[in-house]
Amino acid sequence: MRSIKNSNNGNINCFNIDLSTCKYLGQGRNGKVYLLPDGNALKIFFKEANCKHEYEILKSVEGNKHFPNVYEYNSNCMIRDYVGGVLIENYIMQYGLSANLSKNLIELIKDFKNLGFTRLDIRCEHIFVQEDVSIMIIDPRRTYDKIIPYPNSILKSLYKLGVLDDFFNTLQNTDIQLYKDWSTKYIFDINNGIHY
Repeated sequence: MRSIKNSNNGNINCFNIDLSTCKYLGQGRNGKVYLLPDGNALKIFFKEANCKHEYEILKSVEGNKHFPNVYEYNSNCMIRDYVGGVLIENYIMQYGLSANLSKNLIELIKDFKNLGFTRLDIRCEHIFVQEDVSIMIIDPRRTYDKIIPYPNSILKSLYKLGVLDDFFNTLQNTDIQLYKDWSTKYIFDINNGIHY
């Protein structure tokens, strides 16, 4: 197996990449991410099972505009498209929540359902707003095995940002049935202390 050259951490089973040529982007719960010289992203996972799981999800949605394409996978590493943009919470704090961004969030969740996801939600720290206000996702997890029937986490974040009413107004004008479904479930869960 090839390895990454990294004098600080020893050898990590992965591709033949010298990390000193890469830009460190950050670390999350499951691993570290680097920007490769070719513009793609290298993600090094702490656990091989998490790498395999995320790779399988990304392969299953290959070509979908909301997800990065994945190119290589090897035990605890993967190479995928780099996802730039601004974290959605930071974007909303700076620019507010426009009707277009709300519609893109609605489209994202509808897309989750069309892709067969049982988890119709994702934490906002994994949603990036692009220059054209389109949305891209990183780090999809438990999309086919965890059951969350509406975007609970997204709605909670929008509430904390003070823009939930704006979102619900757009949803009501866009898809009245979805508005009734999501708002009813959200209010029920809040009133009954249900957390996903």
